[in-house]
Formats: sequence, C-alpha cells, structure tokens
Amino acid sequence: MYAIIDIETTGGKYNEEGITEIAIYKFDGDKIVDQFSSLINPERRIQPFVVNLTGINSEMLRNAPKFYEVAKRIIEITDGTTIVAHNAQFDNRILTTEFDRLGYNFEKDTLCTVELAKKLIPDLPSYSLGKLVRSLGIPLSDRHRAQGDAKATVTLFKMLLAKDVSKEIIQKSVRKDPKRQLEPKLLDIIDKAPAETGVYYMHREDGTIIYIGKSKNIKKRLVQHFTNDSRKSKQIQLNVAAVTYEKTGNDLIAQLKESQEIKRNKPVYNRALRRTMFTYQLTSYTDSSGYINLKVEKANLEKEAIITFTNYQQARSSLHRITEANQLCQKLTGLYKTEKSCFLYSIKECYGACVEIEPTDTYNDRVRTFIEKNSYDNKHMLIIDKGRDVDERSVILIENGQYKGFGFYNLNYQINNIEILRTIINPVENDRDSQHIIQNYLRKNKVLNIVKLPEEAAI
Repeated sequence: MYAIIDIETTGGKYNEEGITEIAIYKFDGDKIVDQFSSLINPERRIQPFVVNLTGINSEMLRNAPKFYEVAKRIIEITDGTTIVAHNAQFDNRILTTEFDRLGYNFEKDTLCTVELAKKLIPDLPSYSLGKLVRSLGIPLSDRHRAQGDAKATVTLFKMLLAKDVSKEIIQKSVRKDPKRQLEPKLLDIIDKAPAETGVYYMHREDGTIIYIGKSKNIKKRLVQHFTNDSRKSKQIQLNVAAVTYEKTGNDLIAQLKESQEIKRNKPVYNRALRRTMFTYQLTSYTDSSGYINLKVEKANLEKEAIITFTNYQQARSSLHRITEANQLCQKLTGLYKTEKSCFLYSIKECYGACVEIEPTDTYNDRVRTFIEKNSYDNKHMLIIDKGRDVDERSVILIENGQYKGFGFYNLNYQINNIEILRTIINPVENDRDSQHIIQNYLRKNKVLNIVKLPEEAAI
C-alpha cells in the first residue's frame, strides 16, 4: 500500500518551513482507495516567490486548519504505507519536521518517483514533474498545487510500476530509515542514546570533546547529525568515537548547560557558540527632564541589561514592538531622532512625553512596568520546572538578578531551606548569554513555578 503525497510550503530557511497545503492519495497499486487534501495555516510568513509560484497567500490560509488539527488524519491515511512523492526526500523531511514539532515520531519508508523515472525511463531531457508528465502524456492540472501535483504523481507512479516488470528496481529504490544505512559504529551510538531532553557530548577516540549540543530528543538529534550531508556533519561522522550525555529534564537547563560548557570546553565543531551569542542590549537612563529613556547599545557586562539581542537589527525590530505595545514615545526609545515631537505624537499615538506634555510619573510608570516584566534585576527567585524523572524537579537560582546555578531535588524534600538549597545547586559563573537564555525562555514558555525569595534569604 502506498501513500502518494505532495506538499506545498512557505519556503524559507531549512527545517523552518511550514506546510501551506497537503494532498495524500492512498493507492493499492491499482486504484486510489482513500484520499485527503487540505490547505494548512502554517502560522508563519509565506515567501513572496512561493506566493507567485503557487498562488497560495496568507489570506487564503487565515481560516485553514493548523497542522496539529489534521495530524491525526495524516497518520491514519498513511498507516501501513510507503510514502511516494516526486522528490520524496523533501516531502518526507517536511512532514517529519512538522510531526517532530508535535513530539510525534513519524517514520516511513519512501519511494522517489524522480529516482525511479531516471532508472526506468532513462535519457529524458528533464525529470521535473511538469516536464516529465508532459513528455509521458499524463494530464496535469493546477501545477504547483498539492492536489493537482499529487494526482499526476499517482498516474506517473502507476506507469512506473507497470514498466518495472521484474520489480527489482522498485525494491532496491525503497529508502529505508536512514539509521539502517549508517555504519555499525554510528548505529550503536544511536541505539544507546536516550530519546529524552538533555545535553550530549561527542568524543574522539582519545576522549576529547569535539562537539556539544542539546536537544529535546537526544536520539533523534543524533540521527540528524549522522545522516546530514553538510561538510561539518561529515567531519563529525568521521571523527566521533563515542557520545556521552546528561539528561536535564527540561529545555531551559539544557540551553544553559550547552552555552556554558561550549565556552568552557571550546569543542572544535562548536565555533559559532564559543563567543557570546548576544552582542547588543537594551538599557535605560533618566534624562534631565526626569523621563526614563530606553537605549540600544553594544553589550557591556558593566551595565545592567533589560534585554539582550544577537544583533542590532533584531534589537531595533524588538524596540519598535516594545514602543508600540507599551505606548512609549519614539523619541525617548531612540527610534526617532528629533528635537521636537516624535512621529507617533503627530498621529496621536504618543501622549506627548517627547514635548514634555505627559507627566513624567505617568510615562515612567509604563516604562517601569515594562522593565519589571522583562528583567529580573535585583530579584531573588527560584525557577522550578520538570526534573529528569517524574518524582524530581529542577531548580534554578537567581540572586541579585544574576544566574547562580541549577540543581535537582526529589519531591519528598523541601527546598525552601537555604542550607538544603546550598547543597543541591551546582554553582556557575553568570554571563550575559545565560541571562538572555533565562529571560527569553521565561517570556516564551511556562515553568511549573517561580518562588520569590526574601532578600535576607539570598545565598
């Protein structure tokens, strides 16, 4: 049984694409026995060239189901089938990535009609779907739309099955799980790895760490490393002799450990993260008129940062959103250079802090609310989240607005006792990256609990 699939996507960076349309025909080798097609709301921007190519735009997808709403139907119609697609590696990767985002392991054998056609019908001028089906007299309507392309692929595949009289080529063309094509050494490493959240360390034969990474599923991440064709991945595949790992229970501690330990160990294949990841920061100061101003500047450990950013463009974009969301003044956030009123004041979206009409207390209250929400400066708190086992919790200590360390404790014990807390916290050296990781994580994710500590209880 086959599931013949075509997928249209948003385009964009590798493994960050979203599905905009999907069509699946369940085919028993003779006839279509089931089918499913739908537009999908990808919850992300569609690249302009894709809109021109497919005709699918964001307005069309506004009320379309999101992927998780159709995931069960996709699982049902593909159950017990081999995935067939024109350039199957692409469609299978996109589908697998979407299911990965849902935490579901979607693994299927695949057949690629491009590869099969090259073997069974050699010497054609082109094997793109449009030109191939045209040269074979196969009707194709709605080119670059999932349903039209998938239906043409059904007819093409049926023709290829008929041409493969011995059935040997199709059997050899089936793409098995990538793990089955790996060297025994890599297969053994994958087999021993946990499908859990944590940090992993790749070693040479002499024990030297050559790469450190983190993942919500270490086993799946290693499969990606060992099947990737990039230059760095191939070098890792050649040099890795063993992989050790530490489970962290949650992604926040995994990110913190990865960042700290890459800087400490400086693995040869982690060049990008050896240096600080965040080069710009948002700070505040009070001007001569008493208004609190916000300012983007280069990262400086000597100054307290409200938020940190990877680059200047990200900082400016974020500051525009912050200004709008908190009804701040463009002049006082540094977005509008002027000696007079800012642009927002001219359209009545600024209350006049730029020309000193709005009272300083009123304006500064909104700025302080923003700073309080996005900074843990001078705070003492514990961030409690999931641990490595069901009866365990993790704890991160913030003291005087600085990350002091993390630890794990059993649910049978109380951690509000400072002496107990001292024994379970693994102390670390605070840096700008760690502060950014924690603040960014807390803005985007929920943790089990945040316990505010009294100032006298700080370690």
